Amino acid sequence: MKRKARILLVDDDASLLKLLGLRLKSEGFEVATATSGAEALEWLERERPDLVLSDLRMDGMDGLALFDRIQRQHVGLPVVIMTAHGSITDAVSATRSGVFGFLTKPIDKEALRRTIHEALAVSLPAFEDDWQHDMLTRSPAMTGVLEQARRIAPLDISVLITGPAGAGKELMARVLHQASPRRDHPFVALNCGSLPEPLLESELFGHVRGAFDGADADYAGVLLTAAGGTLLLDEVEELPARLQSRLLRALEQQEVRPRGGTRNIKTDVRVLSASSRDLVAAMEQGRFREDLFYRLNVVNLALPALKERPEDIPLLARHFLEQIRQRQATQVTGFAPEALALLAAAAWPGNVRQLLNLVEQAVAMASAPVIGVQLIESLLTGSGEQFPTFNEARAEFERMYLNKVLRMTDGNVTQAAALAGRNRSDFYKLLSRHGIEASVFKRKED
Repeated sequence: MKRKARILLVDDDASLLKLLGLRLKSEGFEVATATSGAEALEWLERERPDLVLSDLRMDGMDGLALFDRIQRQHVGLPVVIMTAHGSITDAVSATRSGVFGFLTKPIDKEALRRTIHEALAVSLPAFEDDWQHDMLTRSPAMTGVLEQARRIAPLDISVLITGPAGAGKELMARVLHQASPRRDHPFVALNCGSLPEPLLESELFGHVRGAFDGADADYAGVLLTAAGGTLLLDEVEELPARLQSRLLRALEQQEVRPRGGTRNIKTDVRVLSASSRDLVAAMEQGRFREDLFYRLNVVNLALPALKERPEDIPLLARHFLEQIRQRQATQVTGFAPEALALLAAAAWPGNVRQLLNLVEQAVAMASAPVIGVQLIESLLTGSGEQFPTFNEARAEFERMYLNKVLRMTDGNVTQAAALAGRNRSDFYKLLSRHGIEASVFKRKED
């Protein structure tokens, strides 16, 4: 079942906002409202709608200024502008800047419905909305990656998925496969760093009878067994040079010759690859073929580390707990709020994989239905985590917050202070306390 499309309405006329919200809800949409551009941006930090419908004339930040901020921070999110002061000049200005549509108040019901459905056809995937249900997130950083993934999933192109170990690269590959036209065919994953070269060659290209250490049966290899579907080459940087050459030839010719074979076999497979290493550096050092790199890296999806998406940690912890409860009998039903706060503040060098491991340990060791703060603290300490003091955690939050508002305002201290709700003097003191230079964030002129 598809979820309802989410629309964010922005208008400083509260009565109109309520009326339009009721109309859209009756049409079957999920609706959130904001009475100013600033309130809309604050909401967008927590959630991602499928469409923003904004008034043009508003006090403070107008609709086009809001669109400009959305375009920079939430790439691909369609925005429709409404105004009671409609004119050809406004419409041309809005559409030339990339606004999806332009509606004049009073809003014509049919024009509204048509524009919304046209915008959602761009914003929403053509597949069932559970295509990404395993990639739980509230993080704008991760949402941006998923939006990019949704757009490229239907395209039969190679994708390189990068990110630190444990960040979920294989899961992202499965998401791409699930959202692609190949989703009804096999998904096969091969770790290129887990096998010696002869075995890896056989796994990739297959072998014929007797051609591999006395083998008495043919073996197809993953390039053939994944035919019609998707092949993930994990730790692709570990491919030996000779196999890099063979793989490139197989991808270019779309055919495979098994080890010991005398003829090539046609194959049809989409190849995804994943790496936690710097493949550009490996290429520059001659350890990875440049032509193969560009063949695999048509599009790059870079997954953020878990510490860069702290808002997702409680969400993921609860999800992992529910998965464990479905697999095994346990008395554990949830986490104490303080325990979730500890998890959200930890550094997680092992990323999502480490969090899953810790939740499994907590469930195994819990002596009560609710996992408490003491158990989480002991597990974090035991895993080598240095849990920060309150003052350290607050200082780290302040530093991240200041950097974020300065990035959002391109280093404009007046705008950043206003966004933070502080006066310029106090804001400068905060910058000085954390050794932050606003000039670093100013946009360089071409």
